[in-house]
Amino acid sequence: QVQLGESGGGLVQAGGSLRLSCALSGRTFSDYAMGWFRQAPGKEREFVAAIGRTGIVRNYADSVKGRFTISRDNAKNTVYLQMNSLNSEDTAVYYCAAGSPIAAGSFRPSAYGYWGQGTQVTVSS
Repeated sequence: QVQLGESGGGLVQAGGSLRLSCALSGRTFSDYAMGWFRQAPGKEREFVAAIGRTGIVRNYADSVKGRFTISRDNAKNTVYLQMNSLNSEDTAVYYCAAGSPIAAGSFRPSAYGYWGQGTQVTVSS
């Protein structure tokens, strides 16, 4: 059974940075594409970034391109989301997700079978 646990959320001022981490346990981490999604109050869950099994394939939502970087360390079973130049529109609960290798090419939450519990990111203006 795959288990995912996020960390690194918190309160940050606009223009600041945060790094989220998500550790996978229970299965072989390198078998999975990994994604980050976020959900703001009253809004649907939206795609943020995804990374393929080896880290070569990376996709980003237009809203975060150039500001966020997804990476992974297969030796540590961990995926990261480095978030820079944060603004109030980035305030949301951030979720990591694990899926089959083809999930790295999808923006849809349904492409991922496993989800973490989420971590809150709040950007104050």
